Amino acid sequence: MKSTLLFVAMISVFVACSDKKENVEKPSASSIVGTWALSSSKVIRKKDTLITFPVKNQEMIKMFTETHFTFMKHDTKQGKGDSTVFDAGAGTYELKGDDYSEHLQYCNYRDWENRDFHFKLRINGDTLIQTGIEKIDSLGIDQEILEVYVRKK
Repeated sequence: MKSTLLFVAMISVFVACSDKKENVEKPSASSIVGTWALSSSKVIRKKDTLITFPVKNQEMIKMFTETHFTFMKHDTKQGKGDSTVFDAGAGTYELKGDDYSEHLQYCNYRDWENRDFHFKLRINGDTLIQTGIEKIDSLGIDQEILEVYVRKK
């Protein structure tokens, strides 16, 4: 009898705790379609972690259709001053469960074009989290990224 009560109590605690978990959903092409604003990002190279966003006076968005993505980053001072920034890229993507692959067809860093990158995607409410490795041997790039986006309304 005690073991049955203990089992029921453990199941009750498990259910109660699982109800309080984050609302994480499996991403799908239809669930990521739209515009997302970058809220934070970091790059990890070997043992060094570099916070790469937010940056004062910069904005970045990433947009998805059912088959394509694009990203754009710019300074908010319209190119005036010494903090002029404009980065952009686009291409196709494939999403299977949380496995996300980009084929970067267009990029202002032209050496990055026609490359494939593989990431993991998670969605928690209005937040999209992208993690993975960016590696281009010929450019000496080998880094882990963590990007957090918030859906724009």
